[in-house]
Amino acid sequence: MTRSELIQQLASRHPELTQKDIEMAVRLILDKIASVLEEKGRVEIRGFGAFGVFHRLSRKGRNPNTGKIIELPAKDVPHFRAGKELRERVNHAYAVSRSDACPETEPEAMEA
Repeated sequence: MTRSELIQQLASRHPELTQKDIEMAVRLILDKIASVLEEKGRVEIRGFGAFGVFHRLSRKGRNPNTGKIIELPAKDVPHFRAGKELRERVNHAYAVSRSDACPETEPEAMEA
């Protein structure tokens, strides 16, 4: 889902709000998360997950085109860790879709 698709779906669910208001709310939330991460902070949304920053040490890498070994500099990278409720929701949805797609069959009795 893209940002514009999110805004459209929120607008269709909440006709009492203007699309401009929804766009502004989404932008403000994402901008605030980004600004906290820029300062190496952490954003935790209970039931959803936590955004944080991991520091990657410098390391050796390989250019896939030439095969030449290069030194990759240290850098900070954004990281998201899903919360328990979100993980359970996703796993439940996956389990339901798997059971619909390929129902389990009874194991055949083995003859001795």
